[in-house]
Amino acid sequence: MVLTSCSSEDSNSLINDPNLLSTYLEDKTIETGAVIACSANSSTNSEVVETYFYPEGNASNFKLYTTSSSDVDPNTFSNYRLVTISDVPFFNGYLRKFERLSTTEEWLIVTYELDGEIKLSNPIRTKNLTQPSVFSNAIVINQEEALMPVFNWEANSGMNNAIFFQVLSTIDDELISGTYTYETHFQYYKTSNVVLNITDGIPPDLTLGQDYKFTIMDVSEDNWVNEVFISQFTIE
Repeated sequence: MVLTSCSSEDSNSLINDPNLLSTYLEDKTIETGAVIACSANSSTNSEVVETYFYPEGNASNFKLYTTSSSDVDPNTFSNYRLVTISDVPFFNGYLRKFERLSTTEEWLIVTYELDGEIKLSNPIRTKNLTQPSVFSNAIVINQEEALMPVFNWEANSGMNNAIFFQVLSTIDDELISGTYTYETHFQYYKTSNVVLNITDGIPPDLTLGQDYKFTIMDVSEDNWVNEVFISQFTIE
């Protein structure tokens, strides 16, 4: 058996690899946990992972970084390598997403630049093979209060659930409100149980007879979407 070691030149090459997240962040002002992001598999193909994120303000230079596997320290930036991929609009650009084929499970981090800083999401643990996202329309909609529907749903993920993200949109996916709750209900537009709100100002009143769509993401503590609920309804 012949044992060899990396030369200092090889080590420096690895440390200075421009595709590593650690290199990108070197000597930069950063903020961790500043990008709202999560991932789910596609509704039609569990090997396609979609990573959604909210681009705050004038954010730019959106990037996705991935580890080689899920068996690494997700908090070590040198474990992450840049994915050469372009983001695409989600909810007509109010949110953005990355779509990529993935036959393994890994950790992901989304970054963007804003106000001279690099903002990072918390690490996202993909589970497209061991725990594919479930898709359902099981939302109970109560319209007893005029133009202010109440949405209720049940979480099937149990202790694995951390938070729920809700989007009320037009049928054409124009986002009207985007909210987060810990509870399995939301009323448009009351924010008493909303813990995070990405809605732009005060959203408009709903229109009688108009069709809308309500989307819920059941997000785990490691930012994987356990279940996606989508239901179309008409204001009565």
